[in-house]
Amino acid sequence: MFVDTAKVTVQAGRGGDGAVSFRHEIYVDKGGPDGGAGGKGGDVIFVATENLNTLIDFRYKPELKGEPGQAGAKRDRHGKSGAPNYVKVPVGTLVKKDGVVIAEFTENGQEAVIAKGGDGGFGNAHFKSSVRQAPKIAEKGEPGDAFEAELELKLLADVGLVGFPNAGKSTFLSVVSNARPEIADYAFTTLTPNLGVADIDDGSLLIADIPGLIEGASEGKGLGDAFLRHVERTAVILHLIDAYTDDIAAAYKTIRGELAAYSDDFVARPEVIALTKTEGLDEDIIAMQVEAVKAAAGDVPVLAVSSQAHKGLIEVLRALRTRVEEVRQQDAEKEAEETDGMAVISLGQEVKALSWHIKKREQEDGTTVFVVTGHKIEKFARRTHFDTYEGLNRLRDIMKKMGITHALTRDGAEGDSIISIIGEEFTLIEQ
Repeated sequence: MFVDTAKVTVQAGRGGDGAVSFRHEIYVDKGGPDGGAGGKGGDVIFVATENLNTLIDFRYKPELKGEPGQAGAKRDRHGKSGAPNYVKVPVGTLVKKDGVVIAEFTENGQEAVIAKGGDGGFGNAHFKSSVRQAPKIAEKGEPGDAFEAELELKLLADVGLVGFPNAGKSTFLSVVSNARPEIADYAFTTLTPNLGVADIDDGSLLIADIPGLIEGASEGKGLGDAFLRHVERTAVILHLIDAYTDDIAAAYKTIRGELAAYSDDFVARPEVIALTKTEGLDEDIIAMQVEAVKAAAGDVPVLAVSSQAHKGLIEVLRALRTRVEEVRQQDAEKEAEETDGMAVISLGQEVKALSWHIKKREQEDGTTVFVVTGHKIEKFARRTHFDTYEGLNRLRDIMKKMGITHALTRDGAEGDSIISIIGEEFTLIEQ
């Protein structure tokens, strides 16, 4: 079975909690704090591999988890960090979160952290200072990233084969490359895309055999709709047409129409056309069919081939290689033009992390809740033990240092006003 989409739940490991502990030594009445920090939670890391060409494994493993970090311990011992979860995905995989692409794997061995493990909480040894000799403060471990990821596989190839069922795509691929697709004399033999490497002169081409298209494929008919996405990433299209087709120009236009209906990009996609199964036809009939296609296709190379007789294959591969090299060069130049001389102005990551916002929320009883949001303050809140005097007052101190308390007061908050951060509510000043 070929699976090119999947949904998985990604859960990075939670950070370990920090410890509250004090040294107990002979002849020392009150030892200092020695609670260690918790370990970091394990990340979920995707790794691209050429050894996979389907997402079917994710149907049976819908949950991907990183190992949680261990809690800190006395004697300033830090908890062990959770092991990351390395997940292999096929080259060509897109990872989306809420419909937005967060990672794209285009090369073998490429790695990306999909979900980041939570940081471990500090133990009370971290909070010792000249004015705070015996702190009882420790932080909770931070939760790891958790969300539903959408995976989509698009084959990466130099050349994508398109055409009606039984146009000879699988046979062509099996002859020119190391691929061994299923071949038979009935429609839709190819139910899954196949990849093959074709050597030509001193180079090679990666060719993808896309399942046969039919009229209406872009609207979901036949098998083509599910696999048209794979042509999106190919540099050049090789359009194969059975030379025995009665109205060969109409057949060409039908497939082109389906590609255009699926995506406007296909209209401008470089193309080479090959008439297949020519081994049993007279040269004048072949020439007539070639001219008919040229009249419909315009300035597109049209060649005649016979995969069974191994005729015309070298010429087609050379034409494809020339087109592929042109496309790759154009893409490189376009990318260079887009980035050359452009000044990139963006808000620094540190500034973004420190930014925060205050929003008022009116309760049914008429009281006002001041909701505080922001990356840094929420991170501190997630690590706070709200049920302890020391932990909550530390969060209040952090709010003062960040200027949040001053802004709250300016917005009308008083000592007994309710403040809400990550859903946890407390008063602005200890009551």
